[in-house]
Amino acid sequence: MDYPLAPVIARALHDAIDRSDTGYRWVEGLPKALAGFAHRRMGWELDPGRVIVLGDVLAAMSESMYRLTPAGSSIVITPPVYPPFFSTVRRVIERPLVEVPLLDGRELDLGGLARAFARPDVSAFLMSSPHNPTGTIHSRATLEQVARLAREHGVVVIADEVWAPLPLDGRDVTPYLSLGEDLTGPDVSLIAASKAFNLAGLKCAQIVGGSAQTASTLREGIPVEVTYAASQFGVIASIAAYADGDEWLDGTLAVISDNARLLADLLATHLPAVSYTPPQASYLAWLDCRALGLGDEPARIFRERGRVALNEGAEFGEQGRGFVRLNLATTPDVIEEAVVRMASVVHASSC
Repeated sequence: MDYPLAPVIARALHDAIDRSDTGYRWVEGLPKALAGFAHRRMGWELDPGRVIVLGDVLAAMSESMYRLTPAGSSIVITPPVYPPFFSTVRRVIERPLVEVPLLDGRELDLGGLARAFARPDVSAFLMSSPHNPTGTIHSRATLEQVARLAREHGVVVIADEVWAPLPLDGRDVTPYLSLGEDLTGPDVSLIAASKAFNLAGLKCAQIVGGSAQTASTLREGIPVEVTYAASQFGVIASIAAYADGDEWLDGTLAVISDNARLLADLLATHLPAVSYTPPQASYLAWLDCRALGLGDEPARIFRERGRVALNEGAEFGEQGRGFVRLNLATTPDVIEEAVVRMASVVHASSC
């Protein structure tokens, strides 16, 4: 994000420095703060006793797969999807991947998931909710169907919900575990203040167990040394964000929502061949540039010829070739300059 840190977070960090509070993390207070935030913002009645604090969402993802699934079993993902889903499964926990691409590039393919879950080698579904990079908010009905399929086939759902605090234009997000323990008891949610409050560098994330038993399995299985990857500043900042950051977050969401609409207008004017559906959540814009004639890696062309830095769609899976991901958490002037530069690259290429 190109925005100043929330004042309540800045004050909490400055106060920690002033009192020399720079030792090991002390997580007391964080689970309760998260529970309050989840209740206020998402209507999720979260049990603080089921919260485990780790350094970041990717560590939480790895540990969840390690502790809740058998060695050598396969993990389902739904590309195009956040690139570390691929690398974490393949390189960190060294498991096979089963890909079930999104329908029409945006919606979960429930039939495809049913077939994948029925495979004897599949043990878990790594779900991005809301989805990165499309910004799609999965409906409650869709999530219920995912949970029912998971229970039918004995598959653990690991829901990466780091973007859940960022619904745009007043939309609602259904937290996966809010469906209830009967449906989601064996599953987990991964969440953090890192995206919503721009705290990724401070290192603090949370795993929430779908049941007391699931949380206990994780707590007993995760080495205590791993939990100390969460920093004291990360814990302090997260507590401040969850407890007192609503006003700042509401203002930031309004700015990002306006930027999403601005981008649509700018593309219609300068790059009408680019297909763009504004995100329902997150500050990510997923742009289909295949009609521009720039090949499978348009981000490279835009960077080299227009000095615009975008994420390459191919990094999100084969389905992302010809796409780019643009960050909306900046100022309107920056977004306008980016689109104008992108348009100049396209016009120069067509001459």
